Amino acid sequence: MKLYDLRPPVGSKKKRKRVGRGPGSGHGKTSCRGHKGQKARSGGRCKPWFEGGQMPLQRRLPKRGFTNIFKERFAIINIKDLNRFEKETSVTPVLMKEKGLIKRLCCVKILGEGELARPLTVQANYFSKSAVKKIEVAGGKAVRVRSWELGVGEE
Repeated sequence: MKLYDLRPPVGSKKKRKRVGRGPGSGHGKTSCRGHKGQKARSGGRCKPWFEGGQMPLQRRLPKRGFTNIFKERFAIINIKDLNRFEKETSVTPVLMKEKGLIKRLCCVKILGEGELARPLTVQANYFSKSAVKKIEVAGGKAVRVRSWELGVGEE
């Protein structure tokens, strides 16, 4: 077999259907669209979600409740997680993000699970009562700050 003998396999190359080129072509007059009807006309297609007059899916599904777009989302930190900071450190949400305690800057709430081994000044948006108690027992301070004071949400 030589290079000039190479041909595509039989049936792999089809001729393009040329419609609307007269009766001799076999695809003249209505151009394979049939007579009249929605699909015979230009622009005569249904929307992909049209179900033939059946009650559409988005109207059949139950709709309950709503999503509050003003909901405050919290990053929850436990007291035991603050033991990774050095003694006498001022722990801010920015520092927590650098250490990997929180993923993004948002409202931070400190909860009282675990024990705190060193005195720290903890700055956060919210504290539980037990967390404040444990921070003060360890010799530290719990400072409640507002989110705009920390530059939260400016990412």
